[in-house]
Amino acid sequence: MAKSKWSFASAVELSAALNAKKVSSVELTEDAIGRIERHDGKINAVCVRDFDRALAAAREADAAIGRGERKPLLGLPIAIKESFNIAGLPTTWGYPPQKNFKPAEDALPVTRIKDAGGVILGKTNVPVGLADWQSYNDIYGTTNNPFDLGRTPGGSSGGSSASLAAGYCALATGSDIGGSLRTPAFHCGVFAHKPTLNLCAARGETPPPFPALPRVDDLAVIGPMARTAADLTLLLDVMAGPDPFEGGVAYRLELPATRHQALRDFRVLVIDSHPLLPTDEDVRGSIEKLAAGLTRVGVTVARESPLLPDFAVTSRLYSRMLLGFLGAFFLPDVYAGAQAGVSQLSADDRSLGAERLRGITASHRAWILDAGARIGLRAQWRALFGSFDAVICPIMPTPAYPHDHSPEQDDRRINIDGKDYPYSDQLAWPGIATLPGLPATAVPLGLSKQGLPLGVQIVGPFLEDRTPLKLAELIEQEFGGFVPPPMFDD
Repeated sequence: MAKSKWSFASAVELSAALNAKKVSSVELTEDAIGRIERHDGKINAVCVRDFDRALAAAREADAAIGRGERKPLLGLPIAIKESFNIAGLPTTWGYPPQKNFKPAEDALPVTRIKDAGGVILGKTNVPVGLADWQSYNDIYGTTNNPFDLGRTPGGSSGGSSASLAAGYCALATGSDIGGSLRTPAFHCGVFAHKPTLNLCAARGETPPPFPALPRVDDLAVIGPMARTAADLTLLLDVMAGPDPFEGGVAYRLELPATRHQALRDFRVLVIDSHPLLPTDEDVRGSIEKLAAGLTRVGVTVARESPLLPDFAVTSRLYSRMLLGFLGAFFLPDVYAGAQAGVSQLSADDRSLGAERLRGITASHRAWILDAGARIGLRAQWRALFGSFDAVICPIMPTPAYPHDHSPEQDDRRINIDGKDYPYSDQLAWPGIATLPGLPATAVPLGLSKQGLPLGVQIVGPFLEDRTPLKLAELIEQEFGGFVPPPMFDD
């Protein structure tokens, strides 16, 4: 069975075709199901299939379109990250003891997607606890990269990125605290958007078996993934907004318009280096090529600025605050091990590994002081965005790497141009936008010499999500975007 003309179409294109009666939602859903059944034995991206309900929803969508109804996602097949509750389907976060947990209610973002007419195909694979840039667990197995089955698709939203790259759907959801939207998008050559902190209410994206209550997050966000930049905006506008918990009145947040409409009007700061973690030749090369291309078409491009916050300071602060949050949920023996490790640290050890240990065991007083330092960091970013519209920088230091399921992440290494670095130090790059809560859009930039996806993140001003999204759209139009993986372009 060959791919249909719609398999790799954008959500915007599909929506127009549906409304023009050129294709039905049932046809799109059957095509998606066929691709999953044909290819997912190799990729293993869709870990929970909900095809019967998807086809029923597609039939309802076709009937609604026939009545003249118009909704943002009406009739579009969509994949949902496993960590989002869907009533009647398992939510495990990869934890084997929770393999039979089935929530009774949909997560709020899932409700919004359904209300907007989305057709949910099923749920996509994740690492245990969403705590890895590889997507594998003992319940559902390993998800592979569609460009190289021996490599990671990224994580923790790796099932979503692989589904998009393989042509299973045009839209998917993900979440991000340590790059979990942007990293899989980078590794699979698709788009993703990490929204401004708390722009999208995340009730129901909850570890089982805890109740789905409203939450205000300190670092984590949920957001859209797609194969085009315009599709990100389509799904973000559905997901965004505060939580109308217990019957409260929902309202929509009116985000500021993009700062510019034309590519040549943007002022961008392009960064390819980090004092604590380098980027490899392929990543640097793709950024150099993009910077040259932007300059050629009239974009104001700078390569350095005294206004840019110190990335070393940022990464150390982020390491402490991230592990201060995550460490609160560590088992007692793990926490005790971290305490023992901290007691052996020298005061002048400022490695990122040392800062992560300090974060796990930090007092509330220390956390408050770090939170104060973060306020100062946000002020620095605000000042920078008075002179620039966006910062373009790496998402991760290398393209997708071979699967490494060593039980202890501290024992893993990432090889950058022939030199090994601690695996977890890769947090340095996604943390640039995560710590201050800034929006960041992941944009693909073609393939490496080895045929692996490359890309960058576009970091924008607080609550000005439409600016990096628009810049991503213009870069896609000028320089190209998603490229289907050769193995699955059929």
